[in-house]
Amino acid sequence: MDGIVSVLKPPGMTSSNAVFDVRKIFSQKRAGHLGTLDPAAAGVLPVCLGRATRLFDILVDKDKEYVFEAAFGIQTDTQDAYGAVIARDNRRVEKSELAECLPELLGGQMQAASVYSALKVDGKKMYDLARAGKTVAPRTREICVHALDLIEQTGENRFLLRAVCSRGTYVRSLCESIADRLGTVAYVPFLLRTRSGPFEIGHAHTIPELDAAKAEGTLTQCVVSIEEVTAFLPELQLSQDRVIPTKNGLETHLRDAEDGMVRAYGAGVFLGIGEVKRGSFRLTIHLYE
Repeated sequence: MDGIVSVLKPPGMTSSNAVFDVRKIFSQKRAGHLGTLDPAAAGVLPVCLGRATRLFDILVDKDKEYVFEAAFGIQTDTQDAYGAVIARDNRRVEKSELAECLPELLGGQMQAASVYSALKVDGKKMYDLARAGKTVAPRTREICVHALDLIEQTGENRFLLRAVCSRGTYVRSLCESIADRLGTVAYVPFLLRTRSGPFEIGHAHTIPELDAAKAEGTLTQCVVSIEEVTAFLPELQLSQDRVIPTKNGLETHLRDAEDGMVRAYGAGVFLGIGEVKRGSFRLTIHLYE
């Protein structure tokens, strides 16, 4: 079975464990997720199956959407509710001042990821090293926050927010940046990924739901096909005589073709993903049977 299944990961489960369960349910040897979701977080975790694992590079960079709660006045060492309290502040944040500062966090910026993030150092996840008492230096990288909205106030000094951001953005670090702008501290007690690229939470499946679908014989209905998930790319139709050369890695010269990634078809058969560059096309991701 080739395609992508959108998993609704619960808090407390690692992304690796979610992939393990999906691999077992679908009886697949090849499976991999499109971007780690921290164990404490919940939400959408797309998992590629079979030949769809070859799409990782073109799908992993898609934007993510999160809904999260910011609790001001307390800072923890893990930036979430699972860590030890390391700072307190009596300042009360007003809803109006929070809404006013949010636009300041939009756009491209450098962000230091928490030492409790899933980034890897020498092949080991930073949060595993940190919890083992190892000294881990924070890692900084460029991110982009496209949208940051205040949804509602959930209690005294607690607010629900929505963020749309680039790959690699750590919402817990973003929450601390908001607190810094307001001259206080904060942590994230609740974090939900509501969208990962084209995969929205309304179409995600829990592991028990996938188990039930397998028992009912409807498991294929939970999988998004490779063609559907790559539909955002323009389509390129190749002539019959170029199918075999294309499969063999040879270039095809085109007229008036724009540079970029495309979905390639030959004689009505989906061949895969390729790149048009300076008037020539080459298949780079082979997806045909």
